[in-house]
Amino acid sequence: MKLRIAKLPGDGIGPEVVDQAVKAVDAVCRRFGHDVQYSFAYVGACAIDRFGNPYPEETHSICMDSDAVLFGAVGDPKYDNNPNSPVRPEQGLLAIRKRLGLYANLRPVETFKSLVDRSPLKTELVDGADFLCVRELTGGMYFGEKGRKDDGNTAYDTCIYSRFEIERILDLAFKYAQRRHKHLTVVDKANVLESSRLWRQVAQEMEPKYPDVNVDYMFVDNAAMQLIRCPKFFDVLVTENTFGDILTDEASCISGSMGLLASASVGEHTSLFEPIHGSYPQAAGKNIANPVAAILSAAMMFEYSFGLMEEGKAIREAVAASIAAGIVTEDLAAGGKAYSTSEVGDWIAKEINK
Repeated sequence: MKLRIAKLPGDGIGPEVVDQAVKAVDAVCRRFGHDVQYSFAYVGACAIDRFGNPYPEETHSICMDSDAVLFGAVGDPKYDNNPNSPVRPEQGLLAIRKRLGLYANLRPVETFKSLVDRSPLKTELVDGADFLCVRELTGGMYFGEKGRKDDGNTAYDTCIYSRFEIERILDLAFKYAQRRHKHLTVVDKANVLESSRLWRQVAQEMEPKYPDVNVDYMFVDNAAMQLIRCPKFFDVLVTENTFGDILTDEASCISGSMGLLASASVGEHTSLFEPIHGSYPQAAGKNIANPVAAILSAAMMFEYSFGLMEEGKAIREAVAASIAAGIVTEDLAAGGKAYSTSEVGDWIAKEINK
């Protein structure tokens, strides 16, 4: 199979971890006989510096012409520390989601047996945790009307959702629940927010279409507590944009490191695959960042974009082997030997080719 992949490393540690994901992709393609072609493009702060636009038209064209997008991270302190900056790197990520119609973010949360003791939670709580977060990506407060008034002293952000937006993300979540353990948790704040009441209403109307799925409803504050108290309760969790952003980062604690969690953004056009961690500028260029999340994002790319399940499995098995063998970066070394970003990437690529 010929695979056309847009490579958008972005900012901070993005280029370093994407390089390791590319090593894994190349190794899989050699092993299974695929032809891969990469197209590099700018996004985020590096795109602002070069083009004045965090998501230039050239980048969009490359993404549209590709079969999948392998994405790193966006963000730079020089923009984070300037609240008056009119253009921000994060606007590039919002733009790519909106223009590619990527309305669903999929974040699997699972634990590695050899790492359950590294989680800040008790081993008995996290051992065996395995669930999927489905976050709506193109609606809600991040995209609603926003601004300031009263001479800049009053600010507002509007959370707005249409029935269409809610139905399509819930339909996806129901279908993923059917493929897994047939349990769906809808997270909202329906006791306070009108937008959440519409979410709950639509979900209840859709329930009869999926009689094999057990559905429960949870307020977001309770969901935040239950993710820590009993993460093994969840199978598929679906929620709106802002709640999903917060809950999925919280869920990263379950695995023991944000550097272990991959994600996929899917929708109308080219799907995008990225680690959930940010640009981590403090580590940029030091060759110490954990590349596993980016590498597992590549595994998701094979599975979700190309339907190549064996290829994705080969990457996952190599990652699990690296962790079991202690070939890990400093965030997981726990006082033992810490390997560099590139050393971990090299080891995993060689393991794939065994």
